[in-house]
Amino acid sequence: MFSTVLVANRGEIAVRVIRTLRELGVRSVAVFSDADADARHVREADTAVRIGPAAAAESYLSVERLLDAARRTGAEAVHPGYGFLAENAAFAQACADAGLTFIGPPAAAINLMGDKIRAKETVKAAGVPVVPGSSGSGLTDAELVSASLEIGMPVLLKPSAGGGGKGMRLVRDEAVLGEEIAAARREARSSFGDDTLLVERWVDRPRHIEIQVLADAHGNVVHLGERECSLQRRHQKVIEEAPSVLLTPQLRASMGAAAVEAARSCGYVGAGTVEFIVPGGDPSSYYFMEMNTRLQVEHPVTELVTGLDLVEQQLRVASGAELGFSQSDVTLTGHAIEARVCAEDPARGFLPSGGTVLALSEPSGGSVRTDSGLVAGVDTGSTYDPMLSKVIAYGPDRATALRVLRGALADTVILGVQTNAGFLRRLLAHPDVVSGNLDTGLVERDLAGMLPDGVPPQVYAAAALLAGAPRPRAGADGWVDPFGAADGWRLGGTPAWTVHHFRLPGQEPALVRTRPQGADTELLLSDAGRDPAPARGRIVSRTPDHLTVELDGITHRFSYAASPEGVWLGRDGDSWHVQDHDPVVAALTGAGHAGADTLAAPMPGTVTVVKVAVGDKVAAGQSLLVVEAMKMEHVISAPHSGTVTELDVSPGTTVAMDQVLAVVTPDEDEKEETS
Repeated sequence: MFSTVLVANRGEIAVRVIRTLRELGVRSVAVFSDADADARHVREADTAVRIGPAAAAESYLSVERLLDAARRTGAEAVHPGYGFLAENAAFAQACADAGLTFIGPPAAAINLMGDKIRAKETVKAAGVPVVPGSSGSGLTDAELVSASLEIGMPVLLKPSAGGGGKGMRLVRDEAVLGEEIAAARREARSSFGDDTLLVERWVDRPRHIEIQVLADAHGNVVHLGERECSLQRRHQKVIEEAPSVLLTPQLRASMGAAAVEAARSCGYVGAGTVEFIVPGGDPSSYYFMEMNTRLQVEHPVTELVTGLDLVEQQLRVASGAELGFSQSDVTLTGHAIEARVCAEDPARGFLPSGGTVLALSEPSGGSVRTDSGLVAGVDTGSTYDPMLSKVIAYGPDRATALRVLRGALADTVILGVQTNAGFLRRLLAHPDVVSGNLDTGLVERDLAGMLPDGVPPQVYAAAALLAGAPRPRAGADGWVDPFGAADGWRLGGTPAWTVHHFRLPGQEPALVRTRPQGADTELLLSDAGRDPAPARGRIVSRTPDHLTVELDGITHRFSYAASPEGVWLGRDGDSWHVQDHDPVVAALTGAGHAGADTLAAPMPGTVTVVKVAVGDKVAAGQSLLVVEAMKMEHVISAPHSGTVTELDVSPGTTVAMDQVLAVVTPDEDEKEETS
């Protein structure tokens, strides 16, 4: 076993690898960019090395800086985690050339399986069925269009060099093929440094089943059963489980054997995953999609049902040891389900979010495991992948694991950053998810029913009760200022109404009036044009991080944290950033801009593409700009036809949420039509 291992990654996977290194008595070395100087993986490692500025290309993707960090700290091996350089053959070879053990497969295997086009040809020759699609690498845009039309719509565009759903585009209309190819190339280039694409036939209502394999350098290859990864959004997994309810023991053995052959066909060593697309109506007709030559995000569910630590197995294999067990020794016990908690806002179309973690409470212990890279006080930023943590539940059966995971997500508190935890909890309660009737289109198809229906009125009421809570009014000299608290006090009369203006990102401003009524507070709440709703409430209890309020005889408990703009309130995995909103100030400063002509940044990020200039005539729906955050592109389109009269950004500009990007002034005839 190694004595020192450098972890060439960040976030929750770096923390998770460090945990196993500690258990094995191996010294861990973390690396960090300027954006991660105070990150959890840096705090938990035995030593840490700064490798550059926030930009990944100058830090986590810099082979030279990573190798220098390994040399300076005496590391003998490098664990790449997943993402960044985990599937980069040049990095694996550079490690070998520097005398370091790369904890992963040989560079030749990464190179072969990392090229999805060659990978399909290789496993097909080994007898593994593959998805029909384009052949040959380095296809031009025109050749991709031609191949798509030959295969028949709909088709799936995929980066040849990467995975994780990044850059993948489902195209149903041939009229937009050119635009989708260009967008897929940009995302592929940004995520993997390679914009080579392939195209495959789209299988309607497919299931995504993957097989975990382990191989040593002595010729032993086994599979550890399957993971069901069919619950996806935008081709990215959100829920994974093991085992799959779809597979019979016979089908599991058949797919497992195919995965083993795929691994053997490329001379694989280490932990890897062979991914299959499975028609829901005919599970026996499965097709090889790709092989991920690294540890998977969802590896914890396999660990829980097999009892194996996959990082430990990686380390042992990389150090030259044999697996120590055969296929007949592998058994699957119980059921495990994982949910990916990401920095994204479900109420705003899952746009990436960011911010400082103001309050944090993550479930763990018993039948719940949380793999996380979070600590309170850290800024999550918008530079890297949006995944913050993974919550995993185990049970003797699937129904138990589902119930435990829903409860664990309800107990997950991350305030200061919008997350999808509440959405995941609702998804796990979907009837088709509960019954196991899954496919990769389920989430997109039934998305509306899993999103919050506006802001619960008790959220605004709780914010108003907090804002009007009594505060000490005595000065240093003991003088009491009667106007020092928003409690409605006035000279010689009944308490007056105090008006609170609140706003949540992406929501219409809400107005709450409050006034004391004995020990209680009378509230009038109106938002989104609704008539004021009367209520009577009070704060029952308040600690530094929890608030319980009573409204019309019903208590509501929140976690909460103050922010410079207002207050964060959270419960059952959902959270709301209730901001103080002064409509007069907003009008004067432009902070309340939501005019039909103004295009604002929907998320914090970086402008990557600008397609217009001031003075250009544009059509309604025309793509004008592209903003990228957390490896996700968002296209900004013209709200109507007109002229670009203002353009405040250029490629490379970093923008904040709601920052003005451009103004499109409608043509006179457009104004007349809408008036």
